[in-house]
Amino acid sequence: MMNEDTITKLIEMKMSGMAEAYKQQAQNKQYNDLGFEDRFKLLVDSEHSRRKSNKLQRLIRQAAFEVPSASIEEIQYFEDRRLPKEEILRLASGLYLENKNNIILMGATGAGKTYLACAFGIAACRQFYKVQYVRLPELLDEFKIAKNQPDDSYKKLMRKYTKKELLIIDELWKASHNSSYEKLNIM
Repeated sequence: MMNEDTITKLIEMKMSGMAEAYKQQAQNKQYNDLGFEDRFKLLVDSEHSRRKSNKLQRLIRQAAFEVPSASIEEIQYFEDRRLPKEEILRLASGLYLENKNNIILMGATGAGKTYLACAFGIAACRQFYKVQYVRLPELLDEFKIAKNQPDDSYKKLMRKYTKKELLIIDELWKASHNSSYEKLNIM
């Protein structure tokens, strides 16, 4: 028998995944054959899964990707594009983030650099890194406006970007030669 008071309390405690799993267990008699530990484990697993999913969606939303549906799995490796699949998969693993390296995507207009950058960013979000996508013209405008404010807007903006573990700057026309980076040419 389902206890509505328990469901209400779970929802009040923001444990809606557990509340839903509890409802499912109450409606399906097959769960009655399971012991307390097994049923409780299923409830906790459901809540954990919901929270991880919500965190991932929040990270993707906060990153403000130009292409929020981009994914490494959907990249098309046509022969004329000469995309190095092994290199892309290696970079998607996030090792460059752990090693504090940068990636510079270079190629002609329309070659798919933005899509690929967003796919790398979403791959980083899937590993629960904090990511921010921004186009260079907007970034420069943000700093120009913040710098001319009488308050501490400039410092706040700097903190906003330095809190991110991965900053994707699109339409960057000049790469710095002073930092270590991995260059991926896109044809």
